[in-house]
Amino acid sequence: MLIVDARESESLDRALKVFKKKFEKTGTVKQLRARQAFILGSVKRRTEIKKAVYIENLRRAED
Repeated sequence: MLIVDARESESLDRALKVFKKKFEKTGTVKQLRARQAFILGSVKRRTEIKKAVYIENLRRAED
C-alpha cells in the first residue's frame, strides 16, 4: 500500500503527482501487463538477446 505524506500547505495536485511517481516506481502496471499473457522462458530469453544486440548496434553506430 502506498502512503503519501501531504502537508497542509501542499496542494492536492502535488500530492497526486508524488503518488503517481511512487506508483510507477513500484512497477505494478508493468507487472500486470506482463501477466496478461504467458510467455515461454525460451521466447523471453530470445527477446532479451535481440534487444541487447539492437542496443549494442545502436551504440556502435554512434561511435
